[in-house]
Amino acid sequence: MTAADARWTAMAREADPLADRTVAAIAGPWSDAEGAMGPGMARLGLATRLMAQWTTNATLAAWSPAEMDADPQVVAALQAYLAEGRQLPAWARPADIELAEDVFMDYGPLSCTLLFCASLPQCYVLPDLAEVLHIAGQLEAHTEHRIRQTAAMVFPVMMKGGLAGGEGGGVAQVLKVRLIHATIRHLILRGPPQQAGARVVPLADAGRGASLHQALVAHGWDVARQGLPCNQLELAYTLLTFGYVFLKGLRALGVPLSTAQEEACLHTWNVAGHVLGIRDDLMARTMDEARDMFDSIQAMARVQQPSPDDRPGLGRALMATMARAIKLPVIRQLPVPLTRWLVGPGTAGSIGLNEHVGLLAWLVFRTGFFAVRLFDAIVRLALPDFSLTRMFTRVVGYHLLTRFLLDQTRPLALPAELLQPMHSTVAGWHEDARSPGWVNRLEDRLTTVGPWKPRA
Repeated sequence: MTAADARWTAMAREADPLADRTVAAIAGPWSDAEGAMGPGMARLGLATRLMAQWTTNATLAAWSPAEMDADPQVVAALQAYLAEGRQLPAWARPADIELAEDVFMDYGPLSCTLLFCASLPQCYVLPDLAEVLHIAGQLEAHTEHRIRQTAAMVFPVMMKGGLAGGEGGGVAQVLKVRLIHATIRHLILRGPPQQAGARVVPLADAGRGASLHQALVAHGWDVARQGLPCNQLELAYTLLTFGYVFLKGLRALGVPLSTAQEEACLHTWNVAGHVLGIRDDLMARTMDEARDMFDSIQAMARVQQPSPDDRPGLGRALMATMARAIKLPVIRQLPVPLTRWLVGPGTAGSIGLNEHVGLLAWLVFRTGFFAVRLFDAIVRLALPDFSLTRMFTRVVGYHLLTRFLLDQTRPLALPAELLQPMHSTVAGWHEDARSPGWVNRLEDRLTTVGPWKPRA
């Protein structure tokens, strides 16, 4: 075992003391007796409802529940959690956070395309992380739900004032996700991580109609072999998919940022990672550090041979969901070869994408993609910011945005204080200021004329 492998193995056995302590205080003592956890489950449900009141960062400082009769044990645990967890790290740099927000505003549609076609697929490479997602059908049966949950964290973090502003909601949303991770860990292990034995024995099959909580409790877990669910290794890797994978995707699309912009984006996600409970020493500050860390974790994951392997089912479900989201025939199949190209053959093979790309479709994509890139290179001799590649990627982003984030019949699970700023942000992405008028008019034919609005 290499030194890097030994480090990651150790991190797979570390969780999140603050969040785990909070969930244990809310749930109370665990018991395997029939029906004994009913009160604990009810308190966890109450905590989830109370967290919905964490609307903006400013509401966290002096939060108290609107319900006068809320369980004081739950309220006290949540207030203690907020007092410690809402603080940004001392090393946070406001200027870099603001620069990263500018990048998100400038490249928002590309950010969304890369989230769906690169970041999420890369998340499924780690077998144990894929198993947690699979337990209750979170990706196979509820793929859109998972996508929307992820977007409900990404947008508040990256929008203006998301982390550093009182009216932003990035810190509030990340703290909710942090407690969700700890709750998943608590339910799978049937108690706090420090009390878990070498193996949590599976219970009787919870069945198709079981709730997520029931499925998690029944699943079982091999702690000695797998480490802890939602551990520090998996959290650090997931953080890289939001920062490093996005930046790597921009490079691949021929839209490179400056070193200062790239490092500002990494820094901003590191700040979010700190709020999420990730150890500071597991964060990359430069693209080279991020690449080395990302490749090291993936190399360790690829030697594992999970049985059963949940990853292909997750990858296939994601691709099918994206195909259904795009109504325009000319680009409906584009996400599959685009994803395969962005994540590389190794990841594509492990998550079942290779079977989705026929040879003809792959050749058409490769030929068309490189023809567009060549055309871009020639035109850029006169217009440095010109990019048809960026336009086609924006078009894909528009269709995915309107399906998963802006559908008014299924509003994103965000407080009203954040939904309206998000809609305003997306509406402003309808025109690419770097492109000439004729490219924007062509884009309008493939999307919509005027601001990008929610679907009625």
